[in-house]
Amino acid sequence: MKNLGNTSKTLSPIGLYDLPSGPALMDQPLLNKGTSFTKAEQDALGLRGLLPPRIFSMEEQLERSLAQFRGKTSPLEKYIFLVSLQHRNETLFYRLLLDHLEEMMPIIYTPTVGEACLEYSGIFRSPRGLWITIEDKGKIESVLRNWPRRGVRLIVVTDGERILGLGDLGALGMGIPIGKLALYTTCAGVHPYYCLPITIDVGTNSERLRGDPMYIGMNHERTRGDVYNDFMEEFVNAVRKVFPGCLLQFEDFGNANAFHLLEKNRDRICCFNDDIQGTAAVALAGIIASARLTGAPIEKEKLLFLGAGEAGTGIAELFVSALESHGIDREAARRQCWFVDSKGLLVRDRGDKLPDHKKPFAHEGEHLPDLLSAVKHLKPTTLIGVAGVGGAFNQDVVEAMCASNERPVIFALSNPTSSAECTAEEAYKWSRGKAVFASGSPFSPVTYDGQTFEPGQGNNVYIFPGVGLGALACGSTRVTHSMFLAAAEALAEAVQDSDLACGRVYPNLKGIRRVSLDIAIAVAEEAWDLGLAQVPKPEDVETFIQEQMFEPEYRDYFCEE
Repeated sequence: MKNLGNTSKTLSPIGLYDLPSGPALMDQPLLNKGTSFTKAEQDALGLRGLLPPRIFSMEEQLERSLAQFRGKTSPLEKYIFLVSLQHRNETLFYRLLLDHLEEMMPIIYTPTVGEACLEYSGIFRSPRGLWITIEDKGKIESVLRNWPRRGVRLIVVTDGERILGLGDLGALGMGIPIGKLALYTTCAGVHPYYCLPITIDVGTNSERLRGDPMYIGMNHERTRGDVYNDFMEEFVNAVRKVFPGCLLQFEDFGNANAFHLLEKNRDRICCFNDDIQGTAAVALAGIIASARLTGAPIEKEKLLFLGAGEAGTGIAELFVSALESHGIDREAARRQCWFVDSKGLLVRDRGDKLPDHKKPFAHEGEHLPDLLSAVKHLKPTTLIGVAGVGGAFNQDVVEAMCASNERPVIFALSNPTSSAECTAEEAYKWSRGKAVFASGSPFSPVTYDGQTFEPGQGNNVYIFPGVGLGALACGSTRVTHSMFLAAAEALAEAVQDSDLACGRVYPNLKGIRRVSLDIAIAVAEEAWDLGLAQVPKPEDVETFIQEQMFEPEYRDYFCEE
């Protein structure tokens, strides 16, 4: 298969488009240039008179779009504006995002995407992606074939049960796969033509949604058990048949289904779960980078997690793999990871039945009722919040971390902002500037005792776009655990001394494309080493991958191929 579709020289990725004309052309967001169509293009493509007489450059269009964006008075209005731009002119949309990513990302993804999902029924304008419902059981393949773009290479799918920290949003979860795929294109250059967002609608257990006359989804309780499992099996098989070689990313499924789907499919198709594996890699990268500030080697780390779901145990498993690569026995490495869940400290003889994903981290020890007592007893070096319990890292907890660590590492990773375990200001204030802090949602710089800290955002956007790009570029048939370990190490290496100097353990977002490229190279190299790549390894891997990255630039419809 040819590359992922750099459009700088061709009319469309791998020649899949039949070029329309007139209004039909302007209705194609990947082809539309709006007021940037030249006079010659207008004459040849039947656009004369359908557009204003003055021709604007992309730079002038960007200036106008940025002014319109900044003129909106609320984050949700800004989100709606960006979505509208994406629907009419994708090239301009991605250029705007790429040029102003730090300003745009909190709008197009966390935290504003959470608000957008909550309001999705009210702000719905036009469809983007596919909704596949439980009523489609037995005919999922035909539904997939309704998608108008051929050759899909990347699908992000959710069933809407666990959207960010907001819970079961059912069909309203569509904003998540749309946002994730927008970041794939912006941050790693995966061509939008190949991207398909899908929401699986098997109902919702939210009584509020089922009672809302404007709710756009299936108005019944969630389908569970064998019927759900058979439905998802049909879905995966249909994807394999309709879009062979496609990378499938599972997103925001409930814990039980998330683990089950990953374990069932990870060794038979090219897939991963970003909540489990992407979160793990970005957290591990932060831990590795933090060691350059704390002075403690990763082998000496003791991790305490608040939350023992897919994110927490995923981080722990990847951390264990990192320790194994340093010569530490697996069981010994697992004993360096402890968890507090809704029932207190996770220990072997606590008396409750544990799900499989928690069992490896249920150690011998005294059961403690809460986080504070666990911090005081275990004296962890790193505290990681992934439970979505806003404010859980209170002053007593932070001060307890400081009592046993000169530079405590505190990661408040839950999204959205309202679910963050503590704010950046609280972490720096309560630790008297000692904390090495990162968060899942963005926080503004904090000045304490004359020093300004720029908190790093442990956002999965640092990981999943590069992983996807690397897997697609080399045609990998699987996405392995070792690829995420390689991705985490590549991300940690991208952290500069200047980042650490201001307290940030992640790179500046302005360099995200370079970071994604480095991660893609690491992932592809691992695929070639494991014999999973279907594309022969080129002499220059970096150039090979870089040439496949989509650049949001207008094409000349009359240039030579």
